[in-house]
Amino acid sequence: MPDALPLSLSGLTKSLPGGRVLFQDLSLQVRPGEIVAVMGESGVGKSTLLNLIAGLDLADSGRIEISGQALDSLSDDVRTALRRDNIGFVFQAFHILPHLTLAQNVALPLVLAHAAQREALERADAMLARVGLGGRGGDFPAQVSGGELQRIALARALVHRPALLLADEPTGNLDPQTAERILDLFSTQVRESGAAAVMVTHSERAAAAADRILTLTSEGLVAAHAA
Repeated sequence: MPDALPLSLSGLTKSLPGGRVLFQDLSLQVRPGEIVAVMGESGVGKSTLLNLIAGLDLADSGRIEISGQALDSLSDDVRTALRRDNIGFVFQAFHILPHLTLAQNVALPLVLAHAAQREALERADAMLARVGLGGRGGDFPAQVSGGELQRIALARALVHRPALLLADEPTGNLDPQTAERILDLFSTQVRESGAAAVMVTHSERAAAAADRILTLTSEGLVAAHAA
């Protein structure tokens, strides 16, 4: 039997509280090492789609499978553990904790998974080196730039070797030069780790880093142009 895909969506429908349908009958499969970019107009539901995949929100109908496990068949506790162990999330606003060092921020997914503190910090330092911030683990977020914060967010999302990486506007707040470096780093780390990745973006330049570019509409995902 073949290994389960990191992400499989089928027949997904989501409406807003007022009744407006964001999208319906949405399906998507993502393979290990593949980056899929999702574009679309503001308000169409791109961030909502990421939250559904991460189990942070619930769909009206349809099926979401992460590494072969259907989210709707799991209890809240098991779904939380699946998200912790299998998903890395790069938030648009970074969500780096200011009172923790860079290494402690990156180590958080490992700490939440009950890894030993020494091992967690060693792996965090190694991950910081991979994103070009070696030797900076003892610094605090206030001591680094916006582009460096984005690299820290990416390191944190990858440190526990997730099967699936989700990124919400990963270059949205960055200047073009820094954005280019982040995209190169993002692509390299995804392919080296074998993670599948779904990236929501308004940027055509960011989308061009993906293997597939899809547009989110009320009818689901439709193919855009080739990357």
